[in-house]
Amino acid sequence: MKIDRLTSLLNRFRLMVQPTALQNANLAAFRNAETGQDSLVFQPRKPGISGCDGTLLFALHVDFGNLTNPLQTALPETVIELSEPDGDLSNLVSLLASEQQNARCGAPAVLGRLGEVLVVRMLRMQLERGAATAGLLAGLAHPRISPAIVAIHDNPEKPWSNAALADVAGLSQSRFKELFASTVGTTPASYLRHWRMLLARMDLEKGDRVDRIAHRYGYSAPDAFSRAFMKEFGVRPSNLAGVLAHAG
Repeated sequence: MKIDRLTSLLNRFRLMVQPTALQNANLAAFRNAETGQDSLVFQPRKPGISGCDGTLLFALHVDFGNLTNPLQTALPETVIELSEPDGDLSNLVSLLASEQQNARCGAPAVLGRLGEVLVVRMLRMQLERGAATAGLLAGLAHPRISPAIVAIHDNPEKPWSNAALADVAGLSQSRFKELFASTVGTTPASYLRHWRMLLARMDLEKGDRVDRIAHRYGYSAPDAFSRAFMKEFGVRPSNLAGVLAHAG
């Protein structure tokens, strides 16, 4: 059965795309005047695209919703995609370019929605191509490791053990631990804790109570959750909750 490697990440973290000026953009498309080929330049963590040849078709700012969004941090500094004539990516680029150039009613909203589709398509392409370096994208691209990562993403509250995750991956426990660490760059237990803490921090920012968050992510005692949160972020969840409440 084919697993969905992106939906949990996209549902947990807000993705918003808006048209903007090139100097504020982190995703832009250019058309080569000689060949007619379109190129997409995506800088997930660095707004301001410069030094690109060709005619600018559109410029977008992609907001991943949170600086700790694992998709944003997992992507390379710069992603460049060339669209094939009459391919799906080329057709999508043409639609975006048309909205940008014609400035019809509701064009910013259309650009934003189509931009979100474009980002998801580019993420898919990264996964299908595989990753050269260890990290989340490499793990999601790996046929054995990705089912375990998706299981963690989908059910962070479960008491996942190495044995249980190895079973999901269809590997022996020793082989799973070795392969996970070399592919993702961390142990399964560390990745599980990191994912839980990312979600917990977002819940704290929404105003949820510490004891409820602890239970939600599989911690029977708030003290154990507090220690894990402290290890991850260097601050106790109760302290962060107080700062957020005061700021609000």
